[in-house]
Amino acid sequence: MRFRVKSAGYNRARDLAKIKPKVGLILRESENTIYSDSCLLQPEERRKPHAWGKRNWFQLGVFLATIGIGLQFIIYVHQAAGNGVVTVLRPPGVEGFLPIGALMGWKLFVQTGIWDPIHPAAMVFLGFAGFISLALRKSFCGWFCPVGTLSEWLWKLGRSLFGKNYKLPIWLDFPLRGLKYLLLGFFVKIIFSMSSPDILGFLQSPYYKISDVKMLHFFTQMTTLAVVVLTVLVLSSLFIRNVWCRYLCPYGALMGLLALCSPTRIQRNPDTCIGCKSCSQACPYYLPVDRKRYIISPECNGCMECTRVCPVENTLELKTTRTGKIRWNTARLGIIIIGIYIGMVYIAGITGHWKSSVTENEFHARLQTINSPEITHPKVRFK
Repeated sequence: MRFRVKSAGYNRARDLAKIKPKVGLILRESENTIYSDSCLLQPEERRKPHAWGKRNWFQLGVFLATIGIGLQFIIYVHQAAGNGVVTVLRPPGVEGFLPIGALMGWKLFVQTGIWDPIHPAAMVFLGFAGFISLALRKSFCGWFCPVGTLSEWLWKLGRSLFGKNYKLPIWLDFPLRGLKYLLLGFFVKIIFSMSSPDILGFLQSPYYKISDVKMLHFFTQMTTLAVVVLTVLVLSSLFIRNVWCRYLCPYGALMGLLALCSPTRIQRNPDTCIGCKSCSQACPYYLPVDRKRYIISPECNGCMECTRVCPVENTLELKTTRTGKIRWNTARLGIIIIGIYIGMVYIAGITGHWKSSVTENEFHARLQTINSPEITHPKVRFK
């Protein structure tokens, strides 16, 4: 097999004569690259593509916490709807599923300095997601989002059941990826067309005060259309990777746009890369990691699957530029993400920006009329 050193200006015969006796290492050949045993990760250090790792444990922890918050909220709503004693607290964490209201709240805050008192935690969640996406790639989607975790589990289950996942042809994949940006643009246009008084009126409306329960009823009292749509999403996710995240999620679209400005990105060293393409094959979003020096795509969610399967040490890394080029591993990144989350929740809690101002008595009263015309989505007026 013939090979050459990838660095420009090298003479094969001359450099092999110099390198072999000097380094004293066994040289291996590949089609385009010469590399040594000392640079290769040993089999026990490498990971199989999509093998369970530290990030997956992190995702599982967040997912289980989300399930726990959901169960607590169900118990709270059940008790609050009755006339007995309420023994559990309303969990602010459910507001993480109110991103549209959170975006309205942030616009209102920027314009007027008013922090939404009805669902303040929703703004904290959106702020957290945006901050880590801006600083650490789109890591909210790849590490924290429970919907993203479920989507990932589904395509991995499908691969285990059917032996493979299917990749849509580029002529279909590319326009479908644009759908989430269209959805994001639709919501942004509506929100930014609203005046501050209109936003404040919406956030203080009877509907928004009980919108977390409305969101709960979407799952517990599903319409036939909702069941059909969710069934199609689940089944398609078994065959196609990340259907919801890749094609339809406006939340992920926003995080991806913020991540374009992130100083953190996957970086490849072309001088030591052996061209095995393991990284691109492991990427859940089919990014051409093996051909790019830097990955700045809004699709990259910082999962670091590509870095875990790279067989050559220090060739493919997640780095933060302009800060001394901080190098990340999964353990360090997970600790920083959870640390930022805990810190933001703590600050929001001690400053009064975490718990809703809706009292238990008002919540009880709203529940009694939740299906009345009064508790319907208010119409908004545009400029």
